[in-house]
Amino acid sequence: MAVRPLVGVIVGPQTRLVKRPARLHPAWIVAAVAFVALVGAAGFRATPSVLLHPLHAEFRWPLATISAAVSVNLLLYGLTAPFAAALMDRFGIRRVVAAALALVAAGSGLTVFMTASWQLVLCWGVLVGLGTGSMALAFVATVTGRWFVHRRGLVTGVLTAGGAAGQLVFLPLLAILVSRYGWRAAALVVAGAALLVVPLVLRWLREYPADLGLPPYGATEVVTPVRPAGGAAARAVGALAQAARTRPFWLLAAGFAICGATTNGLVGTHFIPAAHDHGMAQTTAAGLLALVGLFDIVGTVASGWLTDRYDPRLLLGAYYALRGGSLLVLPGLFAATTEPSMLVFIIFYGLDWVATVPPTVALCREYFGASAAVVFGWVFAAHQLGAAVAATGAGLVRDQLGTYTLAWYVAGTLSVGAAVLSLMLLRRRGTAFTEPVPVAAGPKAWSYRG
Repeated sequence: MAVRPLVGVIVGPQTRLVKRPARLHPAWIVAAVAFVALVGAAGFRATPSVLLHPLHAEFRWPLATISAAVSVNLLLYGLTAPFAAALMDRFGIRRVVAAALALVAAGSGLTVFMTASWQLVLCWGVLVGLGTGSMALAFVATVTGRWFVHRRGLVTGVLTAGGAAGQLVFLPLLAILVSRYGWRAAALVVAGAALLVVPLVLRWLREYPADLGLPPYGATEVVTPVRPAGGAAARAVGALAQAARTRPFWLLAAGFAICGATTNGLVGTHFIPAAHDHGMAQTTAAGLLALVGLFDIVGTVASGWLTDRYDPRLLLGAYYALRGGSLLVLPGLFAATTEPSMLVFIIFYGLDWVATVPPTVALCREYFGASAAVVFGWVFAAHQLGAAVAATGAGLVRDQLGTYTLAWYVAGTLSVGAAVLSLMLLRRRGTAFTEPVPVAAGPKAWSYRG
């Protein structure tokens, strides 16, 4: 790509003042490649929801057992995020994402040979969970934090929408593959798709704008990144230990746990089986979730735009409150056919699906500064912990009561509680702790001043 030469003045060992930026900033290319990787990773994670009934029919495993594999996937998807963010700082984005795609391909491909439920937990739970967790929303926070100063909220919204929409838009294709060729065909397609993304990542996913002699998009200074000298695990745990001493971290983590429970854990995993219980065809239900993904693009991009302009605390409160109200009315909307009332829910829920991410990332950046990506990884881990609990809990509710109704009501009530938690953040603004500083490599390679 042709880049116009930069005219700069050396102002210190770390920075250069840039007067003429490139015509097309490479940040947009990096964002585009990240978008493809996120869409793919989300599509890979969509497969278990269309496998619930086929696996139950073939192996006679209880839905709660199959849901447990999904829960392990969701839990590791979240717990991997903070460590993946630290690994990206230590070894680079390209290496981490390429390795993650290889894990996804292995986990998905090996499922065609399984004969026991523990193998499902190992493949879809552990391998795919670790792989997709390395391309989770902490990856979004890392990319936007490194490459963008202006439009951070908007780009965060676009990348987040791509991830969430990818999971849902792939559902109809996967459902068709399962219905026509069996669940093994869908698993193999996912494995092949993961491998196809690897060359794109290795070729175009750049690490830092400074590597190209450029400032981040919207900045005027080239800042040489200071890579941490210590281990990624030590940095991730150290960031958690420091953040856990602050009130904003727990309010954000608790709200995001409820967010995960009411999206990936409940709706993402159990909407199709719940609709099937009311006589709706699985492909039709998958199509409705795909519509959620389409409207999610609009809602999350709009949320990013709003986050650049309004207090993210107020936005979170509104998003959670509206989500709670929609879930409380959902049990009365299920039917064998797609009624207009269900379409209204799908559109509304799609707009709100992960609109919570841009304001949450913005608040992590406000409260935790340079550690924002890693701390957001832990907040996202709480999101997936909530999702894992909801995925298993809803499966147990369905097995014991024969219906998902109680699960929808509990989720709606919790969402209203998350709105209250978000508004409690209004009492505390600004940095929650001082920036981490790198020290000599060793067991305690990161410390905090203050």
